[in-house]
Amino acid sequence: LKHVATAHSIIFVGLLPLATAIFGVLRGGDRPRPAFWLFSCIGSALVAGFALTQGVTASPVGDGLMLAAIIACGLGYAEGAALSRKLGGWQVICWALVLSLPIMLVLTLMTMPPSFEGVGVRAWIGLAYVSLFSMLIGFVFWYRGLAQGGIAAVGQLQLLQPFFGLALAATLLHEQVSPLMVVVTLGVVLCVVGAKRFAKQELPRRAIA
Repeated sequence: LKHVATAHSIIFVGLLPLATAIFGVLRGGDRPRPAFWLFSCIGSALVAGFALTQGVTASPVGDGLMLAAIIACGLGYAEGAALSRKLGGWQVICWALVLSLPIMLVLTLMTMPPSFEGVGVRAWIGLAYVSLFSMLIGFVFWYRGLAQGGIAAVGQLQLLQPFFGLALAATLLHEQVSPLMVVVTLGVVLCVVGAKRFAKQELPRRAIA
């Protein structure tokens, strides 16, 4: 995000559900039907296409870093969901935070500012929210949902994430919501519903019998 605008990053957020589904097949044992991939690709294309209409410039370095982040997140979601089936959602995220603590502590010491006098109250509140909700409580429900509903199927809900963010921006920051945003959101919702319907592989009639 130091190299690309937030609106441009939505392009890559639109690819995250597809990456999660792919790793769900490779690591989680999911076997979606062909129609699932059609809805998933259309939904990702809608999100990416909407982001491209915002008129933001790209950065090769920023795009490369964002693509690496999407791959890492997709793999992490699939692995976390697979482990949640055995350990439980809150156990997985707690162990992940514990195991990452030594590395994060070193990075924190390396990047910390020389003084905290310029850090305001809103910044501390934001840090507390990200640490408690985004990195802990949210993942308890996320991993549990992925484990129970299927990595590929539940992962498609991420397509709605950019539009929830835009809706909150309109509500809290009074930013304007364009008609195109509403149309694309409705299209994405339909893709999520379609992908959810075809997420599980249809069993042969002999197997059902």
